[in-house]
Amino acid sequence: MEKVICLLWADEGADRTAFNASLLDRLPGALRAAGATGIRLNLEDAISAGGAHLRQSCGARQHDAVVQFWLPSANRLLRGEADRALDACCARWHGWVVAESTIIANSAYPAQAGQRTAGWAQLAFLTLPERLTHAEWLALWQDRHTLVAIETQANFEYVQNLVVRPLTEGAPPYVAIVEECFPEAALTDPFVFFDAVGDPARFKANLDRMMESCDRFIDRGTIDVIPTGQYTC
Repeated sequence: MEKVICLLWADEGADRTAFNASLLDRLPGALRAAGATGIRLNLEDAISAGGAHLRQSCGARQHDAVVQFWLPSANRLLRGEADRALDACCARWHGWVVAESTIIANSAYPAQAGQRTAGWAQLAFLTLPERLTHAEWLALWQDRHTLVAIETQANFEYVQNLVVRPLTEGAPPYVAIVEECFPEAALTDPFVFFDAVGDPARFKANLDRMMESCDRFIDRGTIDVIPTGQYTC
């Protein structure tokens, strides 16, 4: 089995609500017919819009939705039906095979098929700094940063997706895609986000520790970060 993550772009000027509704209505069934399982959509919806100030962009027009799923094989020879399903639901898309590592499983608000997960999901799309080799970057991220992300935030789900290979020509040069779920209040209250409600000293310590750790393996301005709603299909 291989996990696939795809970024989807709507037509320029398309209504986001209508695009989201169309994806939820059409894409999961089409992917299941193509042999996909474990389908998840990440959509920018009315709730996640409250965290617009948390968005980060490395410059290019950002995608409008994300779909995650598993295939028996993502080999080009065997995934034609899945590719056609994606083609039919968006203006363009890019995809990657990833290696999933679930650091924190969602036991607080378990995902339910056909429903939106409570809270919101932050997706971070990481690139490789020129100052690091891939091996150095990976050690800084997974071996050193993981515990920091657990101990300084109120995340109730934390999944690291290490990019194995791109599936599409010209895909953005991401090396990892991270998904973290937070309570809805963390969209607008940084004390909730950094697990420090009512404790300014803890907030500062957690924020400083997180920023110091991120600066080891991320160059600011080179990643994309998007608040989304998580939908299990």
